[in-house]
Amino acid sequence: MRVVIAGSSGLIGTSLVPALRQARHEVVRLVRRRPEAPDERGWDPPAGRLDEDALEGADAVVNLCGAGIGDRRWTPERKRVLLDSRLRPTSVLAEAVAQHGVATMVNASAVGFYGDTGQRPVTESAPPGDGFLADLVRQWEAATAPASDAGARVVLARTGPVLSPAGGLLGRLRPLFSFLLGGRFGDGEQYLPWISLDDEVAALRFVLEHPEISGPVNLTGPTPVRNAEFARALGEAVGRPAPWVVPGFVLRAAVGELAEDVLGGQRAVPAVLEGHGFRFQHPTVRAALAAAVPSAGSRA
Repeated sequence: MRVVIAGSSGLIGTSLVPALRQARHEVVRLVRRRPEAPDERGWDPPAGRLDEDALEGADAVVNLCGAGIGDRRWTPERKRVLLDSRLRPTSVLAEAVAQHGVATMVNASAVGFYGDTGQRPVTESAPPGDGFLADLVRQWEAATAPASDAGARVVLARTGPVLSPAGGLLGRLRPLFSFLLGGRFGDGEQYLPWISLDDEVAALRFVLEHPEISGPVNLTGPTPVRNAEFARALGEAVGRPAPWVVPGFVLRAAVGELAEDVLGGQRAVPAVLEGHGFRFQHPTVRAALAAAVPSAGSRA
């Protein structure tokens, strides 16, 4: 296939591009600067501009755009950045997919769609939850409507926290655990629907290559774990105990409204992926951490 990717320089995109090329797909990368390489095409989402030949001959468009959800406190200004960095690029691409008759659009999304689900397992058929993040994801997914209305196959890739050696969640947590400052948040009973970077990339390729898959797809590992269990597993991976507890009131004081999503969680399971025969390379959190934390690999 000829696959056009927006957000190819991010955590997931930098791994997805070579994986698709290794599978003999042609990749075109959308860039917001002046294109410099043969595989680059320019675009300017705020202006609604896309190079005329950007989607020429494209079989699929993958949109991975969006500012980091947990990078900083959710001030009103930051909330606007989180919304704008998702809604405008998604709208521009969805309209371009419709205009050019592209068959498939895979759009990044998040398990935050479900809100705090407590101990209840949730599949892709679960309704949306409450709160800022759930509302953001609803709007994000709705922005793909021009593509689906035009008859394109739209996949909404509801991703959980990606465990990667290159950053993301582990980029923030690993230094704390390495310096004996790691531990659970609140009571530790909330679920974390993690996924390894390798499985995230493989799952995106899987949905691209399986035209029978459409709609929401949970990109999460098959065994979500509670926060306390994740803290223990990460402590083991870095060879440090994780004895500490960050009380809810301390977390709220530190990060504000974002704390509610940290203290809540989603027991999201990948029903669609497993129902279509996808096989996880890292089916447990310890296997995923062994791949993501180099020092853990020799002990796994």
